[in-house]
Amino acid sequence: MESTGQTSLQRKLKTRHMSMIAIGGAIGTGLFVASGKVIHDAGPGGALVSYIVIGIMVYFLMTSLGELTTFMPVSGSFSTYSTKFVDPALGVALGWNYWYNWAITLAVDIATGSMLMEYWFDSVDSIVWSALFLILLFGLNYISVKGYGESEYWFAFIKVATVVIFLIIGVLTIIGLMGGEAVGFKNFTLDDGPFHGGFFAILGVFMVAGFSFQGTEIVGVAAGESEDPKKSVPKSVKQVFWRILLFYILAILVIGLLIPYNDPRLLNESESVAYSPFTLVFDRAGLAFAASVMNAVILTSVLSAGNSGMYVATRMLWSLAKEGQAPKIFAMLNKRSIPVPALLLTTLVGALTFLSSLFGDKTVYTWLINASGLSGFIAWVGIAICHYRFRKAYVAQGLDLNDLPYRAKWFPFGPIFAFALCMIIILGQNYEAILQGKWLDVMSTYITLPIFLLIWLGYKFAKKTKVVPIDQIDFDAIRKEMK
Repeated sequence: MESTGQTSLQRKLKTRHMSMIAIGGAIGTGLFVASGKVIHDAGPGGALVSYIVIGIMVYFLMTSLGELTTFMPVSGSFSTYSTKFVDPALGVALGWNYWYNWAITLAVDIATGSMLMEYWFDSVDSIVWSALFLILLFGLNYISVKGYGESEYWFAFIKVATVVIFLIIGVLTIIGLMGGEAVGFKNFTLDDGPFHGGFFAILGVFMVAGFSFQGTEIVGVAAGESEDPKKSVPKSVKQVFWRILLFYILAILVIGLLIPYNDPRLLNESESVAYSPFTLVFDRAGLAFAASVMNAVILTSVLSAGNSGMYVATRMLWSLAKEGQAPKIFAMLNKRSIPVPALLLTTLVGALTFLSSLFGDKTVYTWLINASGLSGFIAWVGIAICHYRFRKAYVAQGLDLNDLPYRAKWFPFGPIFAFALCMIIILGQNYEAILQGKWLDVMSTYITLPIFLLIWLGYKFAKKTKVVPIDQIDFDAIRKEMK
């Protein structure tokens, strides 16, 4: 390992990188693959309602994060904010929870990437592709932060271009300009549509919609290495609303209009790219090469998610170590200001988790994935709490809100709404198993909660931390620290 005297990360991410990082976090397999099942389960109208409600929540979360991040742009993001504005124990729990979530998700991404490669190279063992992808992502993150930013920029560009082309072709198909008759709204009113399954079906797909948006908060972590966070973060946040409208709401609308919600291919039980709802729409428009193109796009989405996961997990672990909440070795930086020990541990955890999927009946792997499932929602709850406490303290101390680099609108409705909806999603993850008394399934689903509480309360009792009083939050010291 290179010797170093570096103690802080370098601000090398440009505004264009930050904008695309936020976009890349919002577009992934949740849109390209899982959206089909959402429409199948809740109907086109139910799917739209779910994504609109979750989209509004994510927008409020991003405005909350934007206010916090422009005031205090650090790689620890909501973990650091929790330490400063709520309770150091909560900051520790949120930080370790977020690191663990993305380190495990890294394994899911490389495993998914290897399965996608079988579409073209079915004779090559999947572990070969997984190893190559892991080396590629490690290299992108090891070279420089700019290497991560540049690769994520192009990964995101491919996804954006695909969605835009999809929407154009979809609209032309709907009005009959791509061959065949104009479909109009007949698929919306099919059988018991547009709200197939009623209220509980919509509630059930809330969770899937929520998972689809996870990753948008990555821009908060990346702000710690942004050249000009006070300019780039507000720009990224302001674009969130239009991204949600364009990439999710309009895409769901196009799929729902063109593909009957009771088409069994939307379920995609084989998880084959051939049945991605995007592929089905392209096929309907007469584009025979659609499956191959979508497979390549989904592969870039998976690599993008793995790239971002490795980056944010590494920075979160480095931040925890710098705050004395993780072993000091993980606070070390090389000459290029890359936290190499933190990067190595994150990569190792991702590799070991993937290897656990190759042995036995995959029980260990399944439990690890389930344990990371709620982590993103817990992070979102943390953002809402931090913003609420931050704003209350700022006003209580007589400070002028006009001095904030960026101010979130609709306070306090935004963080309260986001907090309440996230809690409903967390607690309702597997309500059917609770009602049916399937306690092993319940334990598998909710295991993240006791792990999170154990870290939080364990640190709290060990270090005897207390909730920071609103009048004792030192804004002047934070401003000086940020200069």
